[in-house]
Amino acid sequence: MRVKMGLDDIKSMFDLSGKVAVITGGSGGFGRAAAIGLAAYGANVVVTSRTLSSLEETVSEVEKQGAQALAISCDVTDADSVSAMAKQVVDQCGKIDIMVTGAGIAARHPAEEMPIDEWQKVMDANVKGTLLCCQEAGRDMIRRSEPGSIITVGSIRGFLGHPAGYSAYGTSKGAVHLLTKQLACEWAKFQIRVNCIAPCIFWTPLTEPILNDAEMYKIFMSRIPLGRAAEPEDFIGALVYLASPASSMMTGHIMSVDGGAAAG
Repeated sequence: MRVKMGLDDIKSMFDLSGKVAVITGGSGGFGRAAAIGLAAYGANVVVTSRTLSSLEETVSEVEKQGAQALAISCDVTDADSVSAMAKQVVDQCGKIDIMVTGAGIAARHPAEEMPIDEWQKVMDANVKGTLLCCQEAGRDMIRRSEPGSIITVGSIRGFLGHPAGYSAYGTSKGAVHLLTKQLACEWAKFQIRVNCIAPCIFWTPLTEPILNDAEMYKIFMSRIPLGRAAEPEDFIGALVYLASPASSMMTGHIMSVDGGAAAG
């Protein structure tokens, strides 16, 4: 079956008006930028975090874009919590069109010293949490027989090793990359697209200790051809593209937004 786009479709291919986007980890640097960016293109936005009060700033910024905003407390590692979050979204917003799995954590230790409990916490948040959120979004899209877009958050560390102790984080993001491809293959028959954004290191309160360390900064920048760490706003263009009809023929793709790090 051929699907051809007219000129009006092309002009509006980035328009997200009427869409409902759910962004986990909405209080973090990536999540906040994602929420504001999707709202700027017309989406109504639901943001989640374990601590509800941490979402107030994000909600305020979304509303400044003229979009509706809803904050929900959710622990992405807990299946019941994720299920309750998805039910609240559907009850109050009617549907889930876009899911962005921004929630995640990191732990850095030399591999030989990595505490197994910290390893497991990273796996639970980054891998299990991603799957649980994708499952809930996928179920709603399948139930409604409507196309949708799921965007997972991977990392350059999911492609390449690093001397700075990323045995847990890098492994978890490699798993997210493959999970993205697996879901894309399984859900293509439902017109659900599943893609991934894989950032390089970017400025957040959690990365400031690394990026403000002259020696560590030098190590990281030596691996990024563009020579700088990313800002959360650097991901908005890729995110809107993957969420919108502009990327209607893309699924299972890991999009590196990394200053060229994966290139060399």
